Amino acid sequence: MKIYIISLSLLVLGLLLPGCAEDVLEVKNLSVYNPEDVWNDPTLSNAYLVDLYASTFTGWPLNDGNNADESVGILGEGFVQTTNGSFKHWPFTQIRKVNVLLDEIDQGMLPDLEKNEIKAQAYFLRAFHYFKTVIYHGGVPIIREPQLLTDDLMVPRNSTQECFDFILEDLEMAISALPEKFTGNDFGRVDKGAALAFKGRVLLYMASPQFNPSNPYGNSHWERAYMANNEAKEFLDAGGYGLLDNYSDIWMQPGNREVILATVYQNPVKVNGRQEHCVRPLSQSRNCTGGDQPIWSLVEAYPMKDGFFPGESPNYAYDVQSFWENRDPRFYETIVYNGSLYELGGQTGRRQYTDIQLGGIDDGFGPGSNSGRSGFFTKKGIQVELPIEQAELNDVDWVEIRYAEVLFNLAESANETGRPEEALEVLLQIRERAGIEPGIDSMYGLRVGMTQDELREAIYHEKRIEFTFEGKRFWDLRRARKLHTEIDGMRKFGLQAKLKDGLDPVGGDEFLPEDFDYEVTELFNTGQTEMFTPESYYFFPIHRDEIEKNPNLEQNIGWDGGTFDPTLN
Repeated sequence: MKIYIISLSLLVLGLLLPGCAEDVLEVKNLSVYNPEDVWNDPTLSNAYLVDLYASTFTGWPLNDGNNADESVGILGEGFVQTTNGSFKHWPFTQIRKVNVLLDEIDQGMLPDLEKNEIKAQAYFLRAFHYFKTVIYHGGVPIIREPQLLTDDLMVPRNSTQECFDFILEDLEMAISALPEKFTGNDFGRVDKGAALAFKGRVLLYMASPQFNPSNPYGNSHWERAYMANNEAKEFLDAGGYGLLDNYSDIWMQPGNREVILATVYQNPVKVNGRQEHCVRPLSQSRNCTGGDQPIWSLVEAYPMKDGFFPGESPNYAYDVQSFWENRDPRFYETIVYNGSLYELGGQTGRRQYTDIQLGGIDDGFGPGSNSGRSGFFTKKGIQVELPIEQAELNDVDWVEIRYAEVLFNLAESANETGRPEEALEVLLQIRERAGIEPGIDSMYGLRVGMTQDELREAIYHEKRIEFTFEGKRFWDLRRARKLHTEIDGMRKFGLQAKLKDGLDPVGGDEFLPEDFDYEVTELFNTGQTEMFTPESYYFFPIHRDEIEKNPNLEQNIGWDGGTFDPTLN
């Protein structure tokens, strides 16, 4: 009989799924377990599964936008190397745990329905790990059986095509046995809707220019992506999913109809997935700040409230000195700008200042300010009612998959398969929900008669706005092979505010955004000042240590003389 040694962090309450804490606290030592115990005991089986979830879904992607054109931070030359941990993903410890479950659970005496649901979730989690690894590195070794800790994993890399096939095989296994929807205390577990939606995401990547550089938009994978995303949408529609009426409520109403898969947080059991204390202005936080700070290019990317780009609207004039006026309603739900209401700590009427005189060295952007300020903050996912001393108690759920993503995935694949009307319909739905004015033509500021290329760009731009600070932008640019054309060499700017002459900053008056003069200012003028995202970043290297431990592993082309081609063509 095999007894596996696996480190389980289950007694840390922050890792528990809803409804599991009470039972898990009563289990015996899980650091060493016997399969006869675990797979005959519903509590132990659930505890094992909880650990798999905890090591798979890691919460809000703080500062992911630093790598693209969302937030402060420079992805500089030399940041990604074969010898460091930057942009590496090698989750074979977690995959081994999944394989242990799949190998042993059928030997237990759990009821078949419960056993099959646990296995289906495990198949999904393995697919999730493999997908993320393939997105980073291309094809990797496919390990289907649990390896003992003494085993040598001297196996070669499978091709990227073989890995995609394996991921999709696991997802089909999951879809066939998962319940249609988990609710109540089981909300947060993977169900059939989540698996179908994730399958659509996987096939979208498989079709993408990242994996098909020689045939980026004419390959047959796009049709598969369209069919999968259309199937997911139809299933979700039938199950009552859809766009939530109010954009900001997506995060503030747990388990709403837009949420397909979420990592659940609940104070005091599990908190701080948003790392709110690092996103807030320092004056309203403790020991951390600067996370997810919008840069000027993101602020300017938001359309006007009629849907037209700033400076192109026939209805609303645009000027840097009044940049906040008449913008897309999502702007006000996401961007905190100088002089705007930001009622942190439950302070009614509190305004956030980002100039040096009123914002001070803690929050201000200007001469003598803390480095890394941009003149903006974000309120997405922030629980403004929390006082400073409770900033780390944020328990807003992280939404891994939401209905809007399925719509965007459908729109993109529809556009690439000759279905432009379907793609345009998605953009209209998204803009209608956002609260953008429809206009006399009911086009919400979108241009009639867009070409396939123009519609493709409209989809990417709309997704940038819709998913700001949700960890999509960098990976979408990379998937579209736009890093080296849109981000490489980019310099980042913020907006510096200065109280207008004649106004007294110490008189106790409340100042509005229009009481300031504004100047677009570069954020970095020493050290790394430009983004470095060459074409080699479309597939990151495997860590050199893994290559040296396993001589059967080939390194990716473009890294250390590697010979492995991670593309599909």
